[in-house]
Amino acid sequence: MRGDEVKDKENQSIFKNRRVQLFILVLLASLVAIHPWYVSGEGFTTNLNYGLDLEGGSWLQIKLQGAVAQVDADPGMIVKQMVESTIGTSIVITDVNIPIDESSNEQTYVTFTTDDFITQSQIDLLGLGQATITRKENKTEVTLYSSKQSLIIAFLSNSLNTEVMPIAYVDGTEYEIRTAVSEKELQDLMATVGGSIVKNTDGTLKYREGVTTETRDMTKDILSEKLNSLGLKDIPVRTIGEDYILIDFAGIDLATAKDIAEKPGKFEIRIQTTGNDSVHVLYGDDIESVGVPGFHDGQWSTPFRLTESGALALQRIAIETGASDNPEAHWLDMYLDDNMVYSAPLSQSAADRLKQYPIYSWESSTGGDEESKIQAEQLQIHLRAGALPVNVELVGSGHVDAALGKKFKTQSVLAGFLSLIAVAFVVFRRYHKKEILVPMVATSVSEVFMILGFAGAVGWQLDLASIAGIIAVIGTGIDHLVIITDEVLYEGKLPSTKIYLERITKAFAIIFAAAATTTIAMSPLVVMGFGALKGFAITTIVGVLIGVLIARPVYGIVIKEVLQKSEQ
Repeated sequence: MRGDEVKDKENQSIFKNRRVQLFILVLLASLVAIHPWYVSGEGFTTNLNYGLDLEGGSWLQIKLQGAVAQVDADPGMIVKQMVESTIGTSIVITDVNIPIDESSNEQTYVTFTTDDFITQSQIDLLGLGQATITRKENKTEVTLYSSKQSLIIAFLSNSLNTEVMPIAYVDGTEYEIRTAVSEKELQDLMATVGGSIVKNTDGTLKYREGVTTETRDMTKDILSEKLNSLGLKDIPVRTIGEDYILIDFAGIDLATAKDIAEKPGKFEIRIQTTGNDSVHVLYGDDIESVGVPGFHDGQWSTPFRLTESGALALQRIAIETGASDNPEAHWLDMYLDDNMVYSAPLSQSAADRLKQYPIYSWESSTGGDEESKIQAEQLQIHLRAGALPVNVELVGSGHVDAALGKKFKTQSVLAGFLSLIAVAFVVFRRYHKKEILVPMVATSVSEVFMILGFAGAVGWQLDLASIAGIIAVIGTGIDHLVIITDEVLYEGKLPSTKIYLERITKAFAIIFAAAATTTIAMSPLVVMGFGALKGFAITTIVGVLIGVLIARPVYGIVIKEVLQKSEQ
């Protein structure tokens, strides 16, 4: 009687084992993530995303426009040129102080006089620094307190109409100019203010075309957010080298892909001054968050929130331009790639509040009709990810026919199926036992199913490289299952429980070591991100981890039970 109870307990133990329960739960979760279903007119569909290789579509390669250079200039000439060209008055430089050590806290100051009356707001709008203004004998004397670096940044930004970012090094400061400017153009520009591009010790100029790695990565992230917010399928955006970005548009024709890619751009908010003139307020990186467009008070509007620096800048410019006193005469304009996408005056309540304190939360109203709703939704996209740090140039494109992509998909599935059949044949030739073949093949299939479930859950796009990774997992998985089987079949038969536990422990020590080696070998491809190779590496690592942590331990349990029943 006691022997029968023990036998019943052994027969039921496989379903009470926590590893088996985890295995079943992961399989069910994978089924939910893949979500296979049949739709009339479309056929069999799933939640899996397929890349350009398997679905067809288009790809675009864009180049980031910019330059990095170390330049020098005369602070007095910078002030003279910017004041005379912007304010429209002739000035005479009377005093210039340049500290010997530019890294010290001592300020550069430039003093000039003019016969015209200059206001504090006019000087502040130049962005050259703090200033003191005095009137002496019908002359205006202005002293600007700044630094040579700030003056160079202001001059380059104003002359090239772009952002300029300083990059500090031990031997000086380089400037990242976020627009296309050649070495000759920059040299000629600096010559107008008594400056030039600094030379290296070998006589070459400290200039290179391109942008910094940080700017490239920022552009990639913004593009990815921008493109994927359009409601399309997941669009992978990858960096190539220092200055290039590759975008895959699966299932999208080339003309549409180009149209979509041209939409992201440099987002800017400006406030009108006089006539058609306007002054810069902030760029898109000062937009902290964007809400969902809503309808209230008879208007569609898009809410957004500014960073502290953005809110302070908007308050300062609104006061200096007079928009806080007369908002109807100084509209707020939003630009994307120098094209106006929104223009409206500040509300009177907002204008009054700006006189007292900065406003962080804003709403841009577009109107009350259906077209206004569309405009509000489009403005949300511009606000969310329109602020590319640099302008981009399309340098390459291509198209994969949908029929060819479908053929690749079919051939990939066929290749995986044939590899599984080939492995099953080899396994059967080795053991000549179907009770070993069936659990082994079922385990391999379950691993593939769980990999696809992971891809469906995280939205990973499956391409040819990913399929190759899955096939590689099938091969390494079978290797590990053979090791387990050989250890279980002690001298051709199932050993006692004590010996079985010893040998299965030895088998998994080998398997875990092999899995760790594979993971370490693939990790550089994930970190360095070599395009399609990254997909291969991620798929292989995920497959190996699923195998050694979930599927293969369960195989060790199942194969013992199956062989035990076979012997009985």
